[in-house]
Amino acid sequence: METIWLYQFRLIVIGDSTVGKSCLIRRFTEGRFAQASDPTVGVDFFSRLVEIEPGKRVKLQIWDTAGQERFRSITRAYYRNSVGGLLLFDITNRRSFQNVHSWLEEARSHVQPHAIVFLLVGHKCDLEAQRQVSPHEAEELAGAFGMRYVETSARDAINVEKAFVDLTRSIFELVKSKDIQIQDGWEGVKSGFVPNTVHSSEEVSGGGRQCFC
Repeated sequence: METIWLYQFRLIVIGDSTVGKSCLIRRFTEGRFAQASDPTVGVDFFSRLVEIEPGKRVKLQIWDTAGQERFRSITRAYYRNSVGGLLLFDITNRRSFQNVHSWLEEARSHVQPHAIVFLLVGHKCDLEAQRQVSPHEAEELAGAFGMRYVETSARDAINVEKAFVDLTRSIFELVKSKDIQIQDGWEGVKSGFVPNTVHSSEEVSGGGRQCFC
């Protein structure tokens, strides 16, 4: 019996307001770019399956968080159940880059006792003429924090797939090596399941069987 997905990873996308978090997620999950987007209120949810290796799929549950200060208490509640995250800044907005450190510190302080894998993302790279943060500077910061760096554009669909797939693959490798493990009471990583094709009345009433692959 083939698994629908081997694992589910919960990812969180954080960063200042207006850096384009919602646009990036919608481009990845819906394949479209919205010219106008209302500010996220609290947290929105999206999901998509990713084939991380041939025949091996991971379900991503993606939490889109509000960047405004008045929603920070809501956002903090979602850190602990995340296994990975995209930390976004806008390459045309230097202040959003300067705030990366505070976002990272806040996230790491609220995920304890669990670990979280982050990817630093410089968004809106299609606006090269308005750039205020150089790739070299961003790469240095990412290296200092032990993260990888990628530049994306939701408008032009540049590296959107790469950002999410690279992060997923990094988490997948850590799960395979058991550096990240499934734990009771933690929603960051869940095992996959097999569609119910057995005839046992007990298993039929209980739904799908879990597959720890």
